[in-house]
Amino acid sequence: MSRHPEVLWAPRSDKVYLTVALPDAKDINIKCEPQGSFSFSATGVQGEPFHFTLDLYGPITPDGCKTKAGLRNILCSIQKDQKGWWKRLLKTEEKPAPYIKVDWNKWCDEDEEDTTTDLASDDDDAAYVSQDGGSSDDDGMLYLPDLEKARK
Repeated sequence: MSRHPEVLWAPRSDKVYLTVALPDAKDINIKCEPQGSFSFSATGVQGEPFHFTLDLYGPITPDGCKTKAGLRNILCSIQKDQKGWWKRLLKTEEKPAPYIKVDWNKWCDEDEEDTTTDLASDDDDAAYVSQDGGSSDDDGMLYLPDLEKARK
C-alpha cells in the first residue's frame, strides 16, 4: 500500500509550485496531463512506495512542468495553460487531503507577484552559502579591527 508524502503548494498567476517533502527519494516519476491531472510516485529511503494524484483547478501545460529533486524534497513548477489566479489548488470544493498544505514561504498574493521568480531561485540551500565563498582560520569569528587595537 502506498503512502502520501506531505505536499506544500503556492500559487503564481502563470504557475503553481508544489514541494513534495520526501527525503532521499528514489525512482521519482511525475506525470502532468493537459486537463490538470498531476501524478507523483517515488520510493522512500526504506523502500516504501509513495503516490498521489491531484486534479488541479484548471488546465496545465505538460511541457511547462519542471521538477528539481533535492536531498530533502522535490520541487515542482507546474505551468498553467492560461495565465490567471485560481480560486484554489484543486477542482473539488471539498477540504483538501490532510497531506496537502499551503507553502507560506513561497506564497504570493495577486498584488505581490514578482515576475522574476523561478524554480531555481526558490532553492533553500542557497541561504547556507557563505558570502565570501571561502573559509577562514578564525572558525567563523567576526573580525573587528578596532578590538585588535584595544588588545595591544
